[in-house]
Amino acid sequence: METPQVAPEIIDYYTSAYDEVVRLSSVAHGRLEFLRTQELLRRHLPAAPAAVLDVGGGPGVHARWLVSHGYRVHLVDPVERHLQQALASTACTAELGDARALTATDRSYDTVLLLGPLYHLTERTDRIQALREARRVLRPSGLMAAAAISRHAGLLDLAATARLEPDSADSLLPVLASGRHDGRLGFTTAYFHTADELRTEVIDAGFTDVRLYGIEGPAWPTLKGIETHTGESLTDSPLLESALTAARIAESDPALIASSSHILAVGRTPADSGS
Repeated sequence: METPQVAPEIIDYYTSAYDEVVRLSSVAHGRLEFLRTQELLRRHLPAAPAAVLDVGGGPGVHARWLVSHGYRVHLVDPVERHLQQALASTACTAELGDARALTATDRSYDTVLLLGPLYHLTERTDRIQALREARRVLRPSGLMAAAAISRHAGLLDLAATARLEPDSADSLLPVLASGRHDGRLGFTTAYFHTADELRTEVIDAGFTDVRLYGIEGPAWPTLKGIETHTGESLTDSPLLESALTAARIAESDPALIASSSHILAVGRTPADSGS
């Protein structure tokens, strides 16, 4: 099978335009995302020293705490810069690779994390392939956790940071209708999910016991807006603690899951899962 290729603009973005290392620590809404992702994963992870495949693991932000808690982590990412950053800061193994064509053997991991790949795969067939690859390398009853960007995240982000213009609807409405992000709005090539769509894709890839969680909850735009307009950090603020509480309360509310910037889908391979 021919090795799939990641869009060049995505590689360029993470290589030259954006440092993923600081995204989850330098600003309050990023810190909120990190803390909530960590606590949600801890609810479902098998006990250490389970084997974790961190697909699209970037510079190793989550691999670092997983290793520190005794997990055996192998990281896969298509960006060379991310591999070097991960290996320099984390006691994990790592390789250059693509979520749609993993080199891992069948049934070789207890957990697979897909905390980035789905929102950089704009075609449904590619997202299903990545999810099926995760299922292939998982042991029976293995855990899969996948993150997606919420369909309305761009609108909420632009509104919170006062970047909406009179003609913004021309760019935003097609995104809201199709999920395909418009690069003119910032970021890079991406796909934004609805909650129902994410659930359906995970189920169609063969996972069972699928659960969805809103990661950041409804207060993340407040954090981003205040930091943007004041230039002051809220990473140690009572506002972050309040946002965390709101996220926990609203995490499974069908009416509020989509208010998060990211949605986490958790599923398992069937107990008698084959390759």
